Amino acid sequence: MKTKRILAALISAILAGSLMSGCGNSGTGDGAQNVGNSGAGAASGETVKLTVWGSQDGQSYLKRMCDEFAAANPDKTYEFTYGVVAEPDLKTELLKDVAAGADVFSFASDQTGELVNAGALYRITKNKDQITADNSESSIASATVGGELYGYPYVSDTYFMYYDKSKFTEEEVLSLDAMLQKNIDGVTTNFAFDLDNGWYQGSFFFGAGCKLFGDDGSDPTQCDFNNERGKLVGEYLISLAANPKFGANFDDGLVTGGFADGSVAAAVSGTWNAPSIKESLGDNFAATKLPSFTLSNGESVQMGGMANFKLIGINSQTKYPLDAMALAEWITSYDNQLMQFTERSLAPTNVKLSKR
Repeated sequence: MKTKRILAALISAILAGSLMSGCGNSGTGDGAQNVGNSGAGAASGETVKLTVWGSQDGQSYLKRMCDEFAAANPDKTYEFTYGVVAEPDLKTELLKDVAAGADVFSFASDQTGELVNAGALYRITKNKDQITADNSESSIASATVGGELYGYPYVSDTYFMYYDKSKFTEEEVLSLDAMLQKNIDGVTTNFAFDLDNGWYQGSFFFGAGCKLFGDDGSDPTQCDFNNERGKLVGEYLISLAANPKFGANFDDGLVTGGFADGSVAAAVSGTWNAPSIKESLGDNFAATKLPSFTLSNGESVQMGGMANFKLIGINSQTKYPLDAMALAEWITSYDNQLMQFTERSLAPTNVKLSKR
């Protein structure tokens, strides 16, 4: 039951509020094509050799899922070769030589457009409608270019707010103004935030209605932060940074350390820090959406967020596209997304998991 409560809290936090997708769906798709043996699958009894890339900390889970996939498909013999490539590095490594790259790999959604334009991703043709229905709209959008699907979502990599329930009430955490006005014994930082990190800082601008990558989030040449609304945000951030109860440049280490020693009452972070924060707070562990704040003109607005996702992709030059797609669908299934959350605190994109 405890796992279910934590899952519900994190999912509701991720889905609540305004989320701004990264430019994962940028690009025209002109370079995208299925250049492998389109529609080809291994014959019964044939040995299927697939190379699979994933992050260092995910290797044991990746191997377990591949082994389970092979066991569930005994009509074929599968041989897997594994490689360590972190999601942020996938584009760089794969585009060195697409033909020599992995058949199946994990990558960050903000790379989708460039990988498609480079002709490196196989267009998803197997069970596309079901995959689209199973996962959140924003995660599917991050894997889509020109109306075509090029990845399997499985992790939501956005951020939200953790807080100590003994320090703040559920009502107080709705407003950053209320949080910063409170005097809390033993706490030096009421609200910690990595303000010099653009990925986080944008949440204030999104809250004021500013846009990054244009109206639909797909134009990397567009950003209107330098307008009148953006000016209001800038004025607010100057006053916020001067507030002694605000922790301005708290990276992951300072956030987890602050919860551990009790000096921090609330902080913005993601699921990757959930285990250590929960260990520190125990029964006082809580998570919720980002708070509202008041612009310099007196207007109250809700902080937004930059949504990014982990996707599983298929190499456009794979010899076994049907088998590779089947494996990718297995890795990103409901059961495996739940397992990755339970054991690794990776927030899932499967919409049914938000109802558990």
